Amino acid sequence: MRLPLSASALTVLAALLATPATAATPVTLDQAMAHPDWIGTPVEAAWWSWDGKQVLYKQKRTGSPLRDIWQTGATAGINKARLVGDAELSKIDSPDVAYNRERTRAILLRNGDLFERDLKTGELAQITRASGVAIGGVQYSADGRSVQFRVGDDWASWDRASRLIAPLAVLRAAKDPNAAPEADALRDMQLRLIATLKRQKDEREAQRNRAEEERRADPTRAPAPIYLGDKLAIVTSHLSPDGRWALVVTGPKDADKGRVGKMPRYVTESGYEETSDERTRVGRKDPRPHGLKLVNLQTREVKDLSFDVLPGIKDDPLAALRAEHKLDALKGNRPVKVGFGGETVVWSPNGANAAVMLRSVDNKDRWIATVDLPRAALKPVHRLTDQAWVNFDNSEFGWLPDNGTLWYLSEESGYSHLYTLDASGRTRALTAGKWEASDVAWSRDGDTAWVICNRKDPGTYEVCAVNARDGATREVSSLDGGVEDFRLSPDQRKLLVHYSGPYLPPQIATLPSNGGEAVKLTDTRTAEFKSHDWIQPQFVTVPSTHGADAIWSKLYRPARLEAGKKYPVVMFVHGAGYLQNVSHRYTPYFREQMFHNLLVQKGYVVLDMDYRASKGYGAKWRNAIYRQMGHPELDDYLDGVNWMVANQQGDAKNVGVYGGSYGGFMTFMALLRAPEVFKSGAALRPVTDWTTYNHEYTANILNTPDVDPEAYKVSSPIEYAQNLKGNLLIAHGMVDDNVFFQDSVRMAQRLIELKKDNWELAPYPMERHSFVQPESWYDEYRRIYQLFERTLKQPSSTQ
Repeated sequence: MRLPLSASALTVLAALLATPATAATPVTLDQAMAHPDWIGTPVEAAWWSWDGKQVLYKQKRTGSPLRDIWQTGATAGINKARLVGDAELSKIDSPDVAYNRERTRAILLRNGDLFERDLKTGELAQITRASGVAIGGVQYSADGRSVQFRVGDDWASWDRASRLIAPLAVLRAAKDPNAAPEADALRDMQLRLIATLKRQKDEREAQRNRAEEERRADPTRAPAPIYLGDKLAIVTSHLSPDGRWALVVTGPKDADKGRVGKMPRYVTESGYEETSDERTRVGRKDPRPHGLKLVNLQTREVKDLSFDVLPGIKDDPLAALRAEHKLDALKGNRPVKVGFGGETVVWSPNGANAAVMLRSVDNKDRWIATVDLPRAALKPVHRLTDQAWVNFDNSEFGWLPDNGTLWYLSEESGYSHLYTLDASGRTRALTAGKWEASDVAWSRDGDTAWVICNRKDPGTYEVCAVNARDGATREVSSLDGGVEDFRLSPDQRKLLVHYSGPYLPPQIATLPSNGGEAVKLTDTRTAEFKSHDWIQPQFVTVPSTHGADAIWSKLYRPARLEAGKKYPVVMFVHGAGYLQNVSHRYTPYFREQMFHNLLVQKGYVVLDMDYRASKGYGAKWRNAIYRQMGHPELDDYLDGVNWMVANQQGDAKNVGVYGGSYGGFMTFMALLRAPEVFKSGAALRPVTDWTTYNHEYTANILNTPDVDPEAYKVSSPIEYAQNLKGNLLIAHGMVDDNVFFQDSVRMAQRLIELKKDNWELAPYPMERHSFVQPESWYDEYRRIYQLFERTLKQPSSTQ
């Protein structure tokens, strides 16, 4: 391991970093890694006022963790907002809103309580006033006269006319105390022989039956609990708007969580070391499967919905791997979960139809099924299957206002697109092409869908309007490709849009929903940040020599390359695996982008690539890494290095690489699998062994270690540690509860045992996966900068 620099050397380095001289408005390392408040706090949640004339938004206070609410006119222009005072908070609207069918009323969920707003008069009525009670599932009843909502496992209704809150469904994961006991010979004999016992039993049952008859006959009485059994847990439930049915998602009761990890903390307020339980590792315990029950609230009947009807449910896509590793064959149906964590069950507005999204625990199939309510049976209407894994993103679905047409997003074409399925069973693709549709919002009449689209190129995002009759699609926003999300105004005539840019944190604008000029409402950047002449990333496509599409990338380089000069190359690898960084939006890697400015100032050229597995490029691009993480991506980076050498005067003998999380993993794969190309690398919070990562992410890509050990072996950097030849920095937060610090510790021990040189491990005792403290950011990137300066600026002729 390399010894730390002396104090005098650090002083020289600090002076060097503080006085860059090659850019008109240079950035220092200290400034790039400072608290991001110096950039300007971005606009966070934003929402419409009830009349669509005002916009409200949250913004963090500079130098404080507190948030304020601001209000501005919908067409007021830049920075005309005023601070909403505390005395006004009881009157304002909320970002959590649900509209009735006619969009004349809206339910607001604010600070855990429910309110209803009359959108004609503005009158606001409070529905609940509770403390610490979680409310969910908020919706209007089918007739629009009441508001329905879930509190815990119970459903209640607020009637507008009577202002009364009444229970609708009381669901209990318990055994019915009034149910007949199981047969028992001794009990039967006692009741046969002892008349007093028999008489007491009959009287007790008569009283109970009469009480239930009175309850049912008296509309002022609350319904009795419905008992689902004591061998399950209620995960969630969904009430039909007509109040007749409930669909209940269940899971096993007290299921074994598997062996959990223990994470030590050494720097604590108590002064003593402390530990906490963390997640289980992949394959140590499969996710709990779900069941689905249909409850008839009128008859109180409870029926299980069988998954047997799901196409392919009995097929095992991993059968060959199980046989190869002498594992027991799958028996019966594959385990199933309901939904992906968002919407799982959607009722039509009138309550007559329900749709359910289900997925196999092995991640190979996603189904949408409707529910035959009288027969208590599922009817599959769509199956999305993938030999690798089905995308958890782009899983929105719902019903159109006609109550009979289902809409959904699907990757069946290879890209996420919008489809409808009418009552006759006819499926129509409303969007198509080598681009992706997401974040769907429908007009009140069901004639138009608004989606976020990237039709021009994968990194350019706008709002598109889609005609439900003919699928005609057109962009209605023109915000330089930086749209992040949007909201329809209450009357649906306007859009409130979050947008951003390469050096513009998220801001808000309004525009007509049918297209037109946007009115920008905020620019929260500081004067200091705006005064910088930042190096704008050049969006380039790198040809693939490995059979893939061109690789979209962001290039950072001097405005003019010196003739005959070779520039050291730094390759940046974004994290998260399934994430897109080559877009016209504000990058989550804004510190790294400023660091790239500094590197260019210091004589480097930098390439940031959306390697295979990145988001926004379709299913084939995403699942290219199935069973071989780090292999297609490395091919893409090798193509990137060759492109930099051929087109940007890159020095092939001085190439560095760095990144965090998945980027840290890829830094290891680059140094260990292509040591002849990558001379230096900084692996930040890296995965070094995929068997230690979580289940929901890793099992998608590599299956599980018992079924597919070879996939884990070829994908884990620790298996290639013997190949290290270059210069390596490992930096990791010691209380990282995403990628455990243990990953870096185990790799360090492996390198020690292999007697490897030119590597160092920098631990950060108080940092989690995403660093928070500016001092930690500075220390980490000082080390990265030192690494590249020390190793990548040697003349090529001497190597």
